[in-house]
Amino acid sequence: MTQSPPTLRYYWEDLHVGFQRDLGTISPSREDIIAFASQFDPQPFHLDDEAAKASVFGALCASGWHTCSMAMRLMVTNFLRESSSLGSPGLEGIKWLKPVFPGDTLRLQHTVLESRPMSKRPDVGLVRTQWEMFNQHGDKVLHMEGYGMFRRREPATTQTE
Repeated sequence: MTQSPPTLRYYWEDLHVGFQRDLGTISPSREDIIAFASQFDPQPFHLDDEAAKASVFGALCASGWHTCSMAMRLMVTNFLRESSSLGSPGLEGIKWLKPVFPGDTLRLQHTVLESRPMSKRPDVGLVRTQWEMFNQHGDKVLHMEGYGMFRRREPATTQTE
């Protein structure tokens, strides 16, 4: 049985500077952290409790790449699948500010920093976004910025730039 695509609620025109959304929460388990690290970042402090105790982190913690992946999951589930997203040309300024431990509850906040039409694609707008992820104590664990391309609800009739 095929699923019908979600209704698009957000186009480039809706993503003005200052647009902000809380994109939900996620809680990695010990098993999640080890499974991700085993495949993608097999450093001892992501895989083994004893090695992690002896590390600067003091306990088993998630890979920063796992934290980014969890942020992406929340972004897709709670925003992008309802948007006219056309993908991203890249991220910048990724900072892992605090370790993420098993059982932490992570909350993602998304803020539009810049929005402009694309010069060579009158049907597409470019949006620069800040993603901030906080743990259950309110500590910021992740900060990153990046660009997204979104279909325009009303394509420009002339080149903008």
